[in-house]
Amino acid sequence: MFRNHPIGLYTLSFTNTCERFGHYIVLAIFTLFLQVKFGFSVAYTSTIIGIFLSFVYFTPILGGIIADKFWGYRKTIKIGILVMFIGYLLLALCVKFLWRKNIVLFFVMFALFIISIGIGFFKGNLQVLVGNLYDNKQYRTQRDNAYSIYYMSLNIGTLFAPTVAKKITDFVLYGSGLFYNAKIPVLAHQFINKTINPVGVIELTNLAVVHPIRIANLFTFSKFYVDNLSESYGCVFWMACFVHICLMIIYFFSRRTYENINCHLKQFSFPSDQGMKILLTQKQTKKKIIALVQVYFIVIFFWMSFDQNLLTLTFFARDYVVNEVKGFNRIEFDVISLSLIALSIYSLIGIFKSKNKKWKLIFIIALIITVMLIVFKYNCNMNSKISIRPELFQQFNPFFVIILTPIFVCLFDFLAKKEKEPSAPCKIGIAMIIASLGYAILAIGSFDLPSPSELMNFGGISNILLSPNWLVIIYFFLTSAELLLSPIGISFVSKVAPIQYKGLLMGGWFASTAIGGYLVSFIGYLWGNMQLWKVWGVIVACCLSSAIYTFSIIKKLENASK
Repeated sequence: MFRNHPIGLYTLSFTNTCERFGHYIVLAIFTLFLQVKFGFSVAYTSTIIGIFLSFVYFTPILGGIIADKFWGYRKTIKIGILVMFIGYLLLALCVKFLWRKNIVLFFVMFALFIISIGIGFFKGNLQVLVGNLYDNKQYRTQRDNAYSIYYMSLNIGTLFAPTVAKKITDFVLYGSGLFYNAKIPVLAHQFINKTINPVGVIELTNLAVVHPIRIANLFTFSKFYVDNLSESYGCVFWMACFVHICLMIIYFFSRRTYENINCHLKQFSFPSDQGMKILLTQKQTKKKIIALVQVYFIVIFFWMSFDQNLLTLTFFARDYVVNEVKGFNRIEFDVISLSLIALSIYSLIGIFKSKNKKWKLIFIIALIITVMLIVFKYNCNMNSKISIRPELFQQFNPFFVIILTPIFVCLFDFLAKKEKEPSAPCKIGIAMIIASLGYAILAIGSFDLPSPSELMNFGGISNILLSPNWLVIIYFFLTSAELLLSPIGISFVSKVAPIQYKGLLMGGWFASTAIGGYLVSFIGYLWGNMQLWKVWGVIVACCLSSAIYTFSIIKKLENASK
């Protein structure tokens, strides 16, 4: 999996790892921040998240056009990093130094706009650079594996982001004599706005008195809690700024590994040893663009289902899942244990894949050590109970990406040798079926749960709380689908796109992600009076419809890639 790749793949992948860590440390808490800071309803929060996600994934079209026609990929990426830093800095400053909510909200929205522009310049063009490395005949057959490695690396950063966000918020809250409780923000805003009922007042009083700090009245406590929790989220934004400073340094000092790969139409000629594609005829170009547009349409509903982790799945984790775990479940919420599990799986794969006895022995020793560390961590270095927060569930997607990527790569390598590997469009269709299965399982688990609107008088938290494993299962299914769809789809775009439109058409892939991101808010609007199993059922129906459409045009898509 990791052999026979240019060094530029690893430096560009590490660059993306850092950017994704900075991005997802903010996204891990951003939905919660909006509701805590401003007291927004689910519908209003859904609208903001949907618009932000759509901007984030539409702007790569702009970044791709600029790179294709004017600046080239490397320079556009460099400017994107700087713009992202400015956006995160503005986000941190407006939370820290502005007090009036309407002014803060304006600058938060403006900061999100700046961040989305920076991501647009950065994200798609970085992926084009990776693809250009594999236009070289020496590496051409490794393109799919390369994007799988690239995709896995970005999830390493994403894996640690929720835990770091939690540590930062806990540190700030503890320093103020507070601790996190998901019920308090809703009840506090109701008390401040004088919309709370007598049952809610009793609940808020009981939650307030158990805090180490003693505050004279509920109004003061409510305002103090909301302000300090908002401040803790602001510290997370500062962390994102620091990460992007590191990102600038890494990208600058690793430029020698990719500086000769910047091919776009403005250069007119390409290095002969890179085996670049010649320009296609108008008919061929049209055929390939139509095929890509059809793929863009197919994956919209996947991104709508996948990005629910930033909205309804976060609400579900907060309102319907237990807030502490014990026994074996503790391992799932300890990022060190998850990292050790990932290392043990890689060691096990290394044992079976290595042909050299020396390397086999090294992997056996590594496996033994990691298993011993997991056992030690579980028995000697864990509390009997671990409190869990909604943002921590977002670590399961990158964890599953990291452990499943080598398994999927080995599986498809095996099928390729047997000449039975599914085509890229077929993998996308299978991914849509897997995503629908995941939400079907969650619908079964949600069948007897009350609707969200029935919970508002009690701080929004259900009295019937589920095991966290229901959400772990949905993340497993969504990640399996993601690995069949996202890196494969990006590789498909890189392979099929005519050279004069590479940046633009890679941006088109993100445009489909943007539409899916905006449709996230549509599911958020259903989050209220509708029963939860019906909400998940809507997603199941959308994903299955997309899968059926994929298999109905699969021959056309396969022909376009030849």
